[in-house]
Amino acid sequence: MPEKGVKEKKTGKIVRIAKTDIDASLPFERSLWKIKGVSFMFAHAVRVALGYPPNARIADLSKEEIKKIEDCILNPDKYGIPSWLYNRRKDRETGKDLHLTASDLEIRHKFDIEFLKKIKCYRGIRHILSLPCRGQRTRAHFRRGQTVGVTKGKKK
Repeated sequence: MPEKGVKEKKTGKIVRIAKTDIDASLPFERSLWKIKGVSFMFAHAVRVALGYPPNARIADLSKEEIKKIEDCILNPDKYGIPSWLYNRRKDRETGKDLHLTASDLEIRHKFDIEFLKKIKCYRGIRHILSLPCRGQRTRAHFRRGQTVGVTKGKKK
């Protein structure tokens, strides 16, 4: 019996989907959230598109079914998932609706920021200066270097 306040950790099965290790003991949708680029809405759409019940677990599935899940995440248009759930619609280079996951999403995000810096638009300049791009106030935060403030004088 575990000590008071200590929870027993179940050793679950770990499955690799879309370049990410996933705890298969979690419910189907909850385990897909661990993949970078898969939100709760997209995970629900994948489950419904593949026809699994709400209480399904990835640990109970075969390798072929796991490959089908991965294919559905990487190619959602083949399974009838609507394009408004994708995380990159109307891509700048291709003009297509894409859904990116894991390292592909990170790399594309980095390239987008580099593009903004290169064309020197307002957001690009704010990125260059390490300042906020979305309208936050900068009086008290986002300071760099030594702090400025009132110092306490010596007591006599």
